[in-house]
Amino acid sequence: MSEPGFELLALDHVQLAMPAGEEARARDFYVGVLGFSETPKPPHLAVRGGCWFERGALKLHLGVDREFHAARKAHPALIVRGLAALRARLLALGLAPAEDEPLEGYDRCYVADPFGNRIELMEPSGPCAA
Repeated sequence: MSEPGFELLALDHVQLAMPAGEEARARDFYVGVLGFSETPKPPHLAVRGGCWFERGALKLHLGVDREFHAARKAHPALIVRGLAALRARLLALGLAPAEDEPLEGYDRCYVADPFGNRIELMEPSGPCAA
């Protein structure tokens, strides 16, 4: 196969869908629980609703989908430090993390955002954790 003449450099952001009018619940979860900061959407996009969140290089956008269906299989995976503390925080807030099959080199779990979207939380373990 020949070179395509371009290269993919990085992932800029992940977008998940949310129902209309639920921005406050999105902020409560992504800012209040996961520790993101909200970043303003450009005015011409803000009229559509939704929210944009960042934490360092991580960018996660929530866009309004009038025919919203939660992403229960497709999901972003966030690398975290202190997963045990985050699990405890989730439990204290009534957000039970879901466990899955082990994945070599990671401790991980899933949590659903307020709309049912699946979020994977992964912490490197063993030799790759250094």
